Amino acid sequence: MEYTEHFGLEREAFSNAPDARFYFDSEQHSQALVRFLRIVDSNKGLAVLVGGIGSGKTTLARRLLDTLSVDLYESSLLVMVHSGITPEWILTRIAMQLGVVNPAADRMTVLKQLYERLLEIEREGRRAVVLIDEAQMLQTRALMEEFRGLLNLEIPGKKLLNLIFFGLPEVEECLRLDEPLAQRVALRYYLHSLDEDSTVAYIKHRLQVAGAKNMLFSGPAVQLIYRYSGGVPRLINTLCDNCLFEAFMQKLPGVVPKIVQSIAGDLGLTDLKHVGTQNGVDQHLGKIEALLAKMEQKR
Repeated sequence: MEYTEHFGLEREAFSNAPDARFYFDSEQHSQALVRFLRIVDSNKGLAVLVGGIGSGKTTLARRLLDTLSVDLYESSLLVMVHSGITPEWILTRIAMQLGVVNPAADRMTVLKQLYERLLEIEREGRRAVVLIDEAQMLQTRALMEEFRGLLNLEIPGKKLLNLIFFGLPEVEECLRLDEPLAQRVALRYYLHSLDEDSTVAYIKHRLQVAGAKNMLFSGPAVQLIYRYSGGVPRLINTLCDNCLFEAFMQKLPGVVPKIVQSIAGDLGLTDLKHVGTQNGVDQHLGKIEALLAKMEQKR
């Protein structure tokens, strides 16, 4: 028997695999979507979302992509998987994603093909949008210059392409590689960890989507999950998933504080309540970032 069956769940509630069904529309996620849609609809050109590891950047990027109706937008999502990406690859990939058929081998011809395609999209009354996830991987000045060049594809009074970067705080360093590009950022939005109330709502939401008939975590257990996770969604998922499995192994009807404490200890986490000063809180969150980085490397 799996723990999903033990707790009457239709599916795992706290998997870290992307799943649009589990999207949690927190206040800051809602605010981010409104702001990015405004940037796109007014053709501002470039916007950046910055967040720590596990804060939900990719989830938000996919949600924004789903929000962009094909009737109004020609949109795509590109994930930067490594730092060895070249300007030529970026240009060709964006051209293909926006509908250029058989991009040419040389850069200038691809640019001409892309410009013509962007004009087609404009004549259709739609807007071209490219979302770049893991944008902190764009670590060369040449790449930043390429993006600046793409933003120069315009007609009088109107840009033809909108770009939105989603990345770790290091994305700011990437932008500074080309100061003229950094100055073109029309919006920066910082995605923070969830607060305690939002953490409670997040856990309840995921359980409901998974088909839970009742709350499977006691109030004190949820408080501990927040304090150990620092409100980072990916770590909340990891803690909750392991806690449910442990409760299943112990044949318990739900998760109690001692289970959370045991799982958090296994993960090497510290209770946020015990770190004291703001410096201690920062160190705690840094420890969480380091743990999530290790988890990311194992994926």
